[in-house]
Amino acid sequence: MKIGLVGKPNTGKSTFFKAATLAEVEIGDRPFVTIKPNTGTAYFKIECVDKEFNVQCQPRNGFCLNHYRFVPFDLIDVAGLIEGAHEGQGLGNKFLDDLRQADVFINVIDISGSTNEKGESVKPLSYDPIKDVKFLENEIDMWYYQILKKGWEKFVRTVKQENLDIKKALAKQLSGLKVTEDDVEDIIKELKLVHHPSEWSDDDLRELSSRLRKKTKPMIIAANKIDVEGALYNLDRLKKEFKEYMIIPCSAESELALREAAKDKLIEYVPGEDNFKILDKEKLNEKQLQALEFIKKNILEKYNTTGIQEILNYSVFDLLKYIAIFPGGVNNLYDKDGRCLPDCFLLPKNSTALDFAYNIHTDIGNKFVKAIDVKTKVVIGKEHILKHRDVIEIKTSN
Repeated sequence: MKIGLVGKPNTGKSTFFKAATLAEVEIGDRPFVTIKPNTGTAYFKIECVDKEFNVQCQPRNGFCLNHYRFVPFDLIDVAGLIEGAHEGQGLGNKFLDDLRQADVFINVIDISGSTNEKGESVKPLSYDPIKDVKFLENEIDMWYYQILKKGWEKFVRTVKQENLDIKKALAKQLSGLKVTEDDVEDIIKELKLVHHPSEWSDDDLRELSSRLRKKTKPMIIAANKIDVEGALYNLDRLKKEFKEYMIIPCSAESELALREAAKDKLIEYVPGEDNFKILDKEKLNEKQLQALEFIKKNILEKYNTTGIQEILNYSVFDLLKYIAIFPGGVNNLYDKDGRCLPDCFLLPKNSTALDFAYNIHTDIGNKFVKAIDVKTKVVIGKEHILKHRDVIEIKTSN
């Protein structure tokens, strides 16, 4: 699973990326600081199951803080897009191509209106961030449309001559965008495209492209720089304009400051929480103390979070609808190296016990006999639908 950060230049995407990953990336108050995509490890957060067993987990990957489990996934920070990107403006085609591998988009916008359409810094509230959402939607829709339209006449002739199933043919043509046969079939039904593709109009293709984009690259809006005075006004306007999107206010700079302070052992902070604890006040200078107090009063007390972890979690669990499953044993929660509950797997919603077995290893799936819900100690079959935060033991044949 990969999540892509998108948006125009200078909205705080690289700050968001660094806050989420603590990777060393260049951050600057100017357009196009990021040219090549940055790829790093971010983490979704769930309540760890270890507390329910009165143990402390020891993750093989990721980490656990105060019984909150942070499980890794790939985060991609793509260079800022500008209007006309699908036509090659600002190296747009290259930047859009970097987004193919993403499963979901986080659209980072400057909710304070202090970044114009070119990514240049301007006076807060002097630019309308609603324009940024509309332009990005159009650029990505047009990107899909161009891929679909390229060679369309030849594609239609081939479908007709070889009597191909249109949903299979289209899914194959758009497989690089992670479009599936089911996706195509659903959208064709929605648009009532019952006639032959040779009769589809250009408007049909544009609408098909837009619907496929929304289905295969769902998007959440990160309303960044919420700490700037006046930003709340724009947030209210944005929520009224775009009711189809989840819009979460955030301050990437605040989250980055908190995570770096925690890394340096100056504070105790669990990402996504509404407070932090200063560990040694003597190690902090007056400027650092003022910054922490600003974050506490203007971000955490007002919004209960900096928004960064909430956005990552929403992307994984609400947009992509994944569930987290822990392997474990009824009588043994430890692996051969003595680590307690070392692993946590992400699976699509409605995954079965057999799906989980195959996710662990093909051999385990092939030799599946039964599974046990470790929390309830109840035996479950291969078709049993798993729930978020289940702990499952798989029994196999010899």
